[in-house]
Amino acid sequence: MAGIADAGIVQRVAIPGVCLLIAFLGYFSQYILHDEFLAPGPPTTAETLLFNALLLALWCTYARTCTVDPGRYTFPETTAPEVSKGGRWCSKCAAPKPPRAHHCRHCRRCVPKMDHHCPWTGNCVSMTTFPHFVRFLVYANLALLCLGYLLLPRFAALWADRDLPSYLGPGVGTLVALALLALVGGLTALLLFIMLVTTLRGWVLNQTMIETWEQDRHETLARRGGGRDWWDIVGPDGAPVRFEKVEFPYDVGFFANMAQAMGTPAFVLWLFPLAGHPRVSPPGQRGSVGWTWPENGFNRVEGMWPPPDPDKIRRAARGDLAATRRDYEGELRALDADPEARKKAFQERQEKDLRRRRRALLAELEEGDGVSAEDSDGGDDTYSDDEADEWADGDGTGEKLADFGVDEDEVDYDYTLTQTDGDDDVPLGELLRRRRAQKADHEE
Repeated sequence: MAGIADAGIVQRVAIPGVCLLIAFLGYFSQYILHDEFLAPGPPTTAETLLFNALLLALWCTYARTCTVDPGRYTFPETTAPEVSKGGRWCSKCAAPKPPRAHHCRHCRRCVPKMDHHCPWTGNCVSMTTFPHFVRFLVYANLALLCLGYLLLPRFAALWADRDLPSYLGPGVGTLVALALLALVGGLTALLLFIMLVTTLRGWVLNQTMIETWEQDRHETLARRGGGRDWWDIVGPDGAPVRFEKVEFPYDVGFFANMAQAMGTPAFVLWLFPLAGHPRVSPPGQRGSVGWTWPENGFNRVEGMWPPPDPDKIRRAARGDLAATRRDYEGELRALDADPEARKKAFQERQEKDLRRRRRALLAELEEGDGVSAEDSDGGDDTYSDDEADEWADGDGTGEKLADFGVDEDEVDYDYTLTQTDGDDDVPLGELLRRRRAQKADHEE
């Protein structure tokens, strides 16, 4: 799915293509069905009204799925110092990341309760757009079911009259059009039905596609006993880390899950095409919709989702932390060097910073793809492929978060895994002043 969404031509033609598909299956089919030579005759008035009512609902829900804002978070300027120590931080938004939010590389912001970025709507399926997406899939499948109901008697009549002379039946153009409608409609119905079943499952379980991927990853690791040599894992602070099985916490009950996703407990409005959707609460009302989510209490404490990746914690403890610190000695030496040497040193720092960012991506607790940063640089790596695949998708499909539109270049910092050094925030000018003072002391 990531490859489809990233293709430039698909991004440009996806929505017009879907509109043409709806028009072809919805209106061209009615034109063909009114052929006077096509038995058993044109659709009845009731059939025509029902089919066009479903098409109207389909157009309405598709338009809202494409145009409704997927949601955004707004923070006061003083947010950064107030972030709790156990919070999550989005390096690209430069803002806290609430639970269940992910940074979408297409929308270029953190999206509340992000499910995936749909290339066919050009929009994220999120907390605010999920109700419209469900309605769109429901009415699309109902419209295709109605189309099949209209086409089936015509094909049955053609088969019954197959031995009659051709001039007694519809023309070649009508037959070709019917074949195209059946082929395109059947393939579209199959794909949309699979998507509907997947979406309804997530709706009932209150689980996004991303969270399903995370759960499969975590259960795969749990079946392997927490990963290779999990008993010797230590965090960046040197404290031992133990693997703990985490249950999915947001499944709070069948009806509550569905009501939460649709933004209202009034089930009669859930599939109404003009019904509304949940909205992210303003910053002053933090602690409500979009900022916090009720949990089922199956875990030891709240806030344990997404579960940590022991392999990434181990990599962070075995050198990634040291790589995040600036090389002040190298910077000071570069000041005394000639321009070419400074240029070379600058390039080396750039490469080191790139490697550090890649390591940090692998060390973060939520959104990694299981590939070593050293492997991507073409260097040596002490971790085997088996170890890098600890978080591989449990069904063997090899899905990554990029397949759902998540920006994997974004570093999702967890404050429980960060350390600070007292010299990390010292300006370079202060270091120069200290060096001059040291030289003066030596000369004395």
